Amino acid sequence: MAQEKGISSIAQNRRARHDYAIEDTYEAGVALTGTEVKSLREGHASLAQSFITIDRHGEVWLENANIPEYLNGTWNNHAPKRKRKLLLHASQIARLSRQIEAKGYAIVPLSLYFKDGLVKAQIALAKGKKEYDKRQSLRESQDRREALRAMRYANMH
Repeated sequence: MAQEKGISSIAQNRRARHDYAIEDTYEAGVALTGTEVKSLREGHASLAQSFITIDRHGEVWLENANIPEYLNGTWNNHAPKRKRKLLLHASQIARLSRQIEAKGYAIVPLSLYFKDGLVKAQIALAKGKKEYDKRQSLRESQDRREALRAMRYANMH
């Protein structure tokens, strides 16, 4: 079987960039079962409502991520919303656990993707945005969009 090369996206967590100010990002491997990988290859996954925890043993877990059951699976199919272990270096886990003890910080999943045939998760250390910060960033993106539209219109005439 030929080895896969490159990066292909599976799922994005768009809500995370709206609700949080991203401070630092990490790439983590994801420990999965066979039917989970097959379901991901079909492009089925959702990171909405998912979050990341670090337990007292120093292990990082992706919780509440929805990978639906593989349709052609048998009796040993996986549970769609089970806890999945994330694989990081010990130094990265130690740094993350120190930083989330600070008030207002959380670890959020940003995306799932295949990288050279392996499933990876992009996770971020993030600080929760206040409501007025969310409105400000929404206003900035609308202004940017309107400026691009005006420039495109000016270039046409």
